[in-house]
Amino acid sequence: MNETTPGSAAPEDSRELEAARWAAGQTGLDLVTLKPVSGDASFRRYFRFMANGEPIILMDAPPDKENSMPFVDIARRLRRAGLNAPDILQFDLERGFGLLEDFGDTLYRELINTKSVDQHFPELLDILSGMAVRVDTTGLPAYDDAILLQELDLFKTWYLERHKQRALDADERRQWNHVCRLLINSAGEQPQVFVHKDFHSCNLLQTPSGPGIIDFQDGLLGPVSYDFVSLIWDRYIAWPRGRIEGWMRQAREALPVEVSASQWTRHCDWMGLQRNLKIVGIFARLGYRDDKQGYIEMIPRFYQYLLDVLPLYPEFNAFRLFLEQPECAP
Repeated sequence: MNETTPGSAAPEDSRELEAARWAAGQTGLDLVTLKPVSGDASFRRYFRFMANGEPIILMDAPPDKENSMPFVDIARRLRRAGLNAPDILQFDLERGFGLLEDFGDTLYRELINTKSVDQHFPELLDILSGMAVRVDTTGLPAYDDAILLQELDLFKTWYLERHKQRALDADERRQWNHVCRLLINSAGEQPQVFVHKDFHSCNLLQTPSGPGIIDFQDGLLGPVSYDFVSLIWDRYIAWPRGRIEGWMRQAREALPVEVSASQWTRHCDWMGLQRNLKIVGIFARLGYRDDKQGYIEMIPRFYQYLLDVLPLYPEFNAFRLFLEQPECAP
């Protein structure tokens, strides 16, 4: 998308034109020049413009497709907890436009590599601790059994049945239901804290005040291990098991957990299985339902994460053998 002004916006994107006019009115300008920053898997878009020599982010979240109230609510909760979420300068919930503090463009995806990760990981653990301990969860939706099961079923429905055209027979359905119950029970056994829901290197930006947290609008009350496993089983970097277990030990000290080291490892691994099954299903759904084929190409990494962890637990032997079948593998 090219740089756009109210006078030159493409006619087919009347909403961008409307957003530019709204932003100008909020900042006392005659017009603003919008430069696309990014979009994501949702219908939200982000633009940057300059006002009085300062960059500002314009968030466009069409109200017929996105409810922005959770975004505003979670941003305020994070900031009240002393965490680095963007300041909301203005927000029109009815129109779905917001003006946000600009955190820049440097994602932690670009900063974290095998040589730098030990430098950055402690500050990310600090954020995880702050979210788990200090964020007010009053009134947040619960990451309950029904939601966890709904997410797991994305794998069966969109990956196995739609993408692989592999329907489950009666025995396999019983096996699947058993796996789901084990994972859901493990999540429920854990302390329930604020969960960002998508805490990874593409939702963290480098700022002068430390890592800036974005894309938090799905935050809820859920298992303490969830955000941690989102971080260590990353979309772009696959870490060796030794590193992962070392971070599990550090996280056990930083987070509000009171279980043995082995039980904590089990909680993390099983939470990771739930999340990675869900991600494979979501990526398949994005590919087929939303015609975003690039997500299909990301499936193999997360499928491999499943195959890395399942052999560690005899409870999942039958399920592992099922996923290893050629007709199931990516």
